[in-house]
Amino acid sequence: MASSLDYLNYVLEELKNVGSITYKKMFGEYGLYCDGVYFALICDNRLLIKVTGIGRTIYINYKLDIPYSGGNPMFLIDNFEDKLLLKELIQKTCEELSMKKEKK
Repeated sequence: MASSLDYLNYVLEELKNVGSITYKKMFGEYGLYCDGVYFALICDNRLLIKVTGIGRTIYINYKLDIPYSGGNPMFLIDNFEDKLLLKELIQKTCEELSMKKEKK
């Protein structure tokens, strides 16, 4: 099932204070970027964030889910109430992903 544009817009609105959030449509789903760093996927109307070491220390009570058959587990974000926690998770995740990219 492809994600809806309504859900994408809802997520973008919830993340508006995190940074410059952009997206690319991919096979009916959406890849999310924060300040140019790919960090999340909207799949089947679920927000899934890449798992990183720092992410595991910030998002302590995390739930993991697989975005699609054969995909890697990602953090499932099913609650947008704690905006400060979500902002920190996304920003620190992107920092760690940027460092990994630079090392390559």
